[in-house]
Amino acid sequence: MSLTGKRALITGASGALGAAIAQRLARDGATVLLHANSRPESVEQLAATISAAGGKAECVVFDLRSDEASRIACEHMLEGGPVQVIVNNAGVHDDAVLPGMRPEQWHKVIDVSLNGFFRVTQPLLLPMLRTRWGRILNISSVASLTGNRGQVNYAAAKGALNSATKALSLEVAARGVTVNAIAPGIIASPMADGVFDVAMINQMVPVKRAGRPEEVAALAGFLASDEAAYITGQVISINGGMI
Repeated sequence: MSLTGKRALITGASGALGAAIAQRLARDGATVLLHANSRPESVEQLAATISAAGGKAECVVFDLRSDEASRIACEHMLEGGPVQVIVNNAGVHDDAVLPGMRPEQWHKVIDVSLNGFFRVTQPLLLPMLRTRWGRILNISSVASLTGNRGQVNYAAAKGALNSATKALSLEVAARGVTVNAIAPGIIASPMADGVFDVAMINQMVPVKRAGRPEEVAALAGFLASDEAAYITGQVISINGGMI
């Protein structure tokens, strides 16, 4: 599944899932553009790891919550040529039951996941379309499909991302660009490990374990490949049978 010659942006590459997807796409031949904001040292280390393994990686540090910063970063990325794979992985949790949710909790979660998708995908899309080949992968969540107590903001953001996936896929399908969403369940990461203990996972997940970031990355690698050219507009779950 060669992505040789393709450039791939992974937002939120400083997290466990983003890093795994970046490593997979780099292994498949893509030059990966590793986005971070608050933890630039994480993507610098990841870039070094990818380079040491024979891959190609660059770091792009900017605030996805800023229209201006995102626009400047996208212009800079396009100086190196079109970005033909976009993985909208950046997202944040700020959980609270709705009666106790502060406005800033609502706006922050929506801003990163949903507005962040717009801020990078919109400026990078036309150059991608001109190449008549592209892959847009939006990292959603099982919470977008089932809901989750204390995560009305997160479920709303990811549910909107699912709908945007379906609509955008119709706009670009004739140009050789596919748009799909991946909806992971409980995936092992420092963030998840602090929320879900073994007993809870055994109760919630039929396969009795958390997923591995590499398993989600394998799905992303397939969807980014030529072999997945006839799959578009889909929300694909990877959750160990939770739903």
